Amino acid sequence: MENQTKITEFILLGLSSDPLAQIFLFVVFLIIYVVTLLGNSAIILVIRTESSLHLPMFFFLSHLAFVDICYSSVTAPKMLQNLIAERKTISVSGCLSQIFFFHLFGGTEVLILSAMAFDRYAAICHPLRYSAIMKQQLCRQFVGGAWAMGFLDAVTNTLPLLNLRFCRLNTISHYSCEIPTVLSLTCSDTFFNYTVLFASTFVFGVPSILLLLVSYIYIISAILKIQSAKGRSKAFSTCSSHLIVICLFYLSAFFQYMKPNSPSLKDLDRVASIQYSILTPMLNPIIYSLKNKEMKIAMGKLFRKSR
Repeated sequence: MENQTKITEFILLGLSSDPLAQIFLFVVFLIIYVVTLLGNSAIILVIRTESSLHLPMFFFLSHLAFVDICYSSVTAPKMLQNLIAERKTISVSGCLSQIFFFHLFGGTEVLILSAMAFDRYAAICHPLRYSAIMKQQLCRQFVGGAWAMGFLDAVTNTLPLLNLRFCRLNTISHYSCEIPTVLSLTCSDTFFNYTVLFASTFVFGVPSILLLLVSYIYIISAILKIQSAKGRSKAFSTCSSHLIVICLFYLSAFFQYMKPNSPSLKDLDRVASIQYSILTPMLNPIIYSLKNKEMKIAMGKLFRKSR
């Protein structure tokens, strides 16, 4: 009887059941996804080809752009497919794979953002020792550590899901698979899974948040000590784009994973998820391009060369 009722695929309800709305959403999110790919690819290309951008800040930015391409590609293609498909399904293995890569790239992005905060701290609080602190070897260790921790976070959260049995419900009122949603569908005991989820969030998330907070406490303190208004404005402009990206990513992700699991909040679930998994990867290159003077100059040079 258990084999007869075993679930092999999930139904993704997506964002809307209206066929016209689905076509509209398909066009909108296809444009967003294409802009994400082109924008982040342009960031990587400009940084790699322009020698003046071979600095620690842009080294981290190029890796952030690559992670954003991967991160948005975890959910966007499947969402686009289901918006125009008659059967809006995803296999159980495909769902678990989506969760694995979601945590891999999401965890890596969080830690790269923390490394960028430390870089801004070194640049503003210790400008004379900046080159000695942010050596190439340290930057590579930061990025390598981010990928290693992201992978460990993904493995830690995904392996316990392999033991779950799905034998009753198979409808996900979302456009992608996330751990809380999947756990609500299983007929297995989920205490261990929730324990692992909260423990991994604490172990991997709290140190990165603390590094961000401590770095910006020192940064803001250093900026306030600058005598001239022009100097304060220039110092703040060097970290404003990074601060905007952090707020966009962290606030939506924090809401998604810390709010109560209530059916009345399903619509807000989707909005928050769209913000940190689809919109933020698109907005990151736009924010950095518009807010960073060196990036705007390099973009202009590349555009003129390509004409």
